[in-house]
Amino acid sequence: MKKIINRPDTVVVDSLRGLAAAHADLLRVIADPAQVLRADAPVRGKVALVSGGGSGHEPLHGGFVGPGMLDAACPGAVFTSPTPDQVHAAVTAVHGGAGVLLLVKNYTGDVLNFETAAELAAADGIDVRTVVIDDDVAVRDSTFTAGRRGVGGTVLLEKIVGAAAESGADLDTCERVARAVVAEVRSMGMALTAPTVPHVGSPSVELGADEMEVGIGIHGEPGRARTPLVGAEGIVTGLLDPILEDLPFAEGDDVLLFTNSMGGTPLLELYLAHGIAEDLLAARGIEVRRRLVGPYITSLEMQGVSLTLLRMTDELLEYWDAPVRTAALRWGC
Repeated sequence: MKKIINRPDTVVVDSLRGLAAAHADLLRVIADPAQVLRADAPVRGKVALVSGGGSGHEPLHGGFVGPGMLDAACPGAVFTSPTPDQVHAAVTAVHGGAGVLLLVKNYTGDVLNFETAAELAAADGIDVRTVVIDDDVAVRDSTFTAGRRGVGGTVLLEKIVGAAAESGADLDTCERVARAVVAEVRSMGMALTAPTVPHVGSPSVELGADEMEVGIGIHGEPGRARTPLVGAEGIVTGLLDPILEDLPFAEGDDVLLFTNSMGGTPLLELYLAHGIAEDLLAARGIEVRRRLVGPYITSLEMQGVSLTLLRMTDELLEYWDAPVRTAALRWGC
């Protein structure tokens, strides 16, 4: 295992220390229990957004804390859910009097621990709502979850609902917008290599030089099938077709296309894949109104790509275009 770390058992703490140093104008980090908080939190009268999950998916979630997105992120150990006390502490820290919305990826540990934290916060008199995202079309059940996994759509969810909250929308509105995104977003990914968790020291799965895993999860868990490696056109088609069929998307739809690196894929290949996806969508009469390309929800150093499609409405477009200022995503500021 070759990694730029000191010790596997301190990798998350050490990384959070660097995040805090690099972006002190945007966020502050609490060490115990680990939380990444918006620098000006709590913002009085604003709905607070809290998310989180296992580390190793950076910039998700800590990189999306700041004006126009999250008020707090709870980083667990690598590929491990944050604990209820982390989430409860974050909710308490950022609650500004207008309620708190928890945005949770559909993994069993995340769902259970955020649910427990919500109950603790409710006992404190805080109005807490929870929205679970399950946008992965690859598999119904997997290693970490019952039901579909929450993957790339999480980034779009946090941006859009973050804009709604920043605009002054109340908790009911923020919850409605979040559920609208969940209903209209679908994703699927693939991998050429597997991630290596620092405290494990070896890849999560073994892929041959001429193999790829189609439908892989963001923790390196298995997908739909392990198949012979094909060219970029075949890879993109193999990801896009199941996404389009699932909702289904149709001619005349307006969409946001998010082409994501799983951590080890260079932009040269990522833009190549994105261009193919744009052409395939245009051939079906689906208009790409907005785009996002880059490593925004990763799986350590996994080499692979995921595609996410969100069917857009005028309201969602407005919130997507709204200003955002975080460590990893910013425009309009």
